Amino acid sequence: MRRSQRLLPGPASGNLPLELDAFVGRAAELAELDALMGAARLVTVVGPGGVGKSRLALRAAGVCRGPADGVWLVELASVREADLVEHALVETFGLTDHTGRPPRAVLLEHLAERELLLVVDGFEHLAETCGALLRELLRRSPGLRVLAVGRRPLNVAGERVLRLGPLPPQDAAALLVARAALCGPAADEAALLDVCQRLDGIPLALELAAGRLRVLSPGQLLERLDDRFALLTGGSSGALPRHRTLRTTIGWSHELCGPDQRLLWSRLSVFSGSFDLDAAEYVCGGHGLPAEDVLDVLGELLDQSVLTREESPAGVRYRMLDTVRAYGGEWLESTGEGGRMRRRHRDWYMGLATWCELDWFSPRQTAVATRVEGELPNLRAALEFCLTEPEETHLGQYLAGTLWFYWVGCGRLAEGRHWLDRSVELDGAEDCPESRLKALWVLGYVAILQGDTVDALAALQECRDEADRTDNPLAVAYAVHRMGCLALISDDMERAEQLIREALVRYRKLGELNSNVLMGQVELAMSLVFQGDLAAALKLCEEVEEICREHGERWTRAYALYVLAYAAWTRGEFTRARELLRECITIDHTFHDLVGLVLAIELLALVTASEGDPAEAAVLQGAAEPVWGSVGLPLFGSGYFSSPRALCQQQAGELLGRARYKRCVEKGKALTLDEAVARALAAHQAPAPSTARVSVPRPGRSDGTRKPAAPPPRAGKRRADR
Repeated sequence: MRRSQRLLPGPASGNLPLELDAFVGRAAELAELDALMGAARLVTVVGPGGVGKSRLALRAAGVCRGPADGVWLVELASVREADLVEHALVETFGLTDHTGRPPRAVLLEHLAERELLLVVDGFEHLAETCGALLRELLRRSPGLRVLAVGRRPLNVAGERVLRLGPLPPQDAAALLVARAALCGPAADEAALLDVCQRLDGIPLALELAAGRLRVLSPGQLLERLDDRFALLTGGSSGALPRHRTLRTTIGWSHELCGPDQRLLWSRLSVFSGSFDLDAAEYVCGGHGLPAEDVLDVLGELLDQSVLTREESPAGVRYRMLDTVRAYGGEWLESTGEGGRMRRRHRDWYMGLATWCELDWFSPRQTAVATRVEGELPNLRAALEFCLTEPEETHLGQYLAGTLWFYWVGCGRLAEGRHWLDRSVELDGAEDCPESRLKALWVLGYVAILQGDTVDALAALQECRDEADRTDNPLAVAYAVHRMGCLALISDDMERAEQLIREALVRYRKLGELNSNVLMGQVELAMSLVFQGDLAAALKLCEEVEEICREHGERWTRAYALYVLAYAAWTRGEFTRARELLRECITIDHTFHDLVGLVLAIELLALVTASEGDPAEAAVLQGAAEPVWGSVGLPLFGSGYFSSPRALCQQQAGELLGRARYKRCVEKGKALTLDEAVARALAAHQAPAPSTARVSVPRPGRSDGTRKPAAPPPRAGKRRADR
């Protein structure tokens, strides 16, 4: 199957999670679901919350006849905004697109010629949006199949529906017995069968009941159920009995909690996705629950299966089932604490974002990126709260702007643009103009990197004008800097140099030093290289590299390494150039900085051609092509940025001949991103000295006009949303 050459997919095997405990029963339902999936491209498993829809779907997906491009799971329960559904799918596939194209276009291109199964879980609160999106994806992607999981059908043409009810008695008993065996000695199976009967065979209810068997006998369990069914039956009078039974089960777990446990349960409902202990202590502590007691009470909720514990790259985190969270949320609102807790939640994540922005300029950059990635659902919740509360707009603007390092440096341009656009469309508080100014210059920065020069200029000009009016010299400096960056990618090198020099002077007067400031120095070096002043550019980049080493900064340092590698190439120091580029590629790949990565690969191709290995150079050029498709306009549509590729193509093409050069390029195109990086980083054996070597001309624009130009130093562009 021919792959799309514009987008970069993740691992072909998919992303299904491993089963952590045994799957019990449901043989008949699995067979029926398998038959439906063989007959239709869209199958939806529907049923009440807690009935086991997700587990059944994941089991069926895991054992199905594997499609060529894998099985992929997207969980939408924590996605609260319809506009973010498409972003969630883009993220699931690990796609990166810097073009500013709508996420739907990115998805359609990626899926056009692939064969895969997409499992969409928890869509019910976004059913209309999901239905419309999946309808178009299925219509235009013949190799796509969808297994959806929710409380209602999608109502899409061609949809087949499997309605899942409670477990049959035999399966329910087997499930409870299996889970009870994990809690201690063998229990009275007759009593367990009675428990199954009382709980109507709902898997979530059985799992919660099994959790209570750590401290109760089956007889005690039955007795407590008898005491609470009538009292805790919830829902409307017209609700299905099994809906009320599930609510009873959760309500019963809630009733068995002590006052502190109930209080913490309700307060934890403000979190979206997972959270860590520090966040729980800050947000939920106080007003009847001292912060120092949160850890112990959290442990008690874990013991009762109200919470689950999970390991993540950022450390231990905790999570609530959505149904359990919703129940806690109702209790939170009934106590009148909802608004106060959401503000505390917002305050914590504002503080986290502020700390991460400061810590980005440090040896902890990678840890910061990992931390923000794990906290993204909560950051989204904080942003949504700020941008929907009339008095909170300025805080939303501040938060959207403060996360610039994540939007730009960690491949989230499209989502960053979403929040920034929303924030600046609203009027912030008159007494806090700084927040709006920050959102404006970050919006301009993101728009530049997406190739949207019109909106970028509008945002930056507004920022400059308002900053002058309100006497905010720091915002002026950032606006001027990003106007210089805009000139740089627009091939206006003299204006780029003038504006960036002005910004750097302003930064120095203000004592500002961070990754943005150092990036400005590298971008100034780029403008000088394009104008032929290599010596001055090298001096700037050597200084940047030294400062980055002192502060442990790696992301900006990769940009300086690129320019230094170019200088080594011009001097014929090919081995040194390769060493610098290998380090540059390693850093770029770590931060998923596709623009930096693809430019480094392009320059490495030119170095390889200069070493006398035109075939490998052509392979590397081929590997770069699909990356450019994800970044945006190939080589930014710039004559300066196009020059190294044109020179490499000319040199390799002359030595290989047109047909062989094309075959080598096609070989490179077939590489995945990880394969391309591995090939670029592999030890390179230069051809024997007898092999013809090419000269090292000083490249100008690819059209032969203007001043001599270097290969395209990276104009601050980054990887966009996956």
